[in-house]
Amino acid sequence: MTIKEFQEAVSKIDHKNNMIDQYFYKLSEEVGELAKALRHDTRLSETKEIKGSVEEELYDVFYYVICLCNVLGIDLEEIGMLKEELNAKKYGRKSIFES
Repeated sequence: MTIKEFQEAVSKIDHKNNMIDQYFYKLSEEVGELAKALRHDTRLSETKEIKGSVEEELYDVFYYVICLCNVLGIDLEEIGMLKEELNAKKYGRKSIFES
């Protein structure tokens, strides 16, 4: 699944144009939960439980980034390409998307 496909799938179940602030609050909350999981090094591979794991919290952060992108009309794949081009120039290296 591409990021674009993921954005489209999320928009079908969670797209509330008037809730930018709520999506941002949820993103902030999930970053805090990710920090806790990282501090405790709670990993799915070790506990065999997704709940409270680094993996779960990373997914939740990604999910709310996608929600914000959707309500703001941002194509995350396109922005990723543009930002990587800028970073490559800034750090004097090849883009990660170059062969």
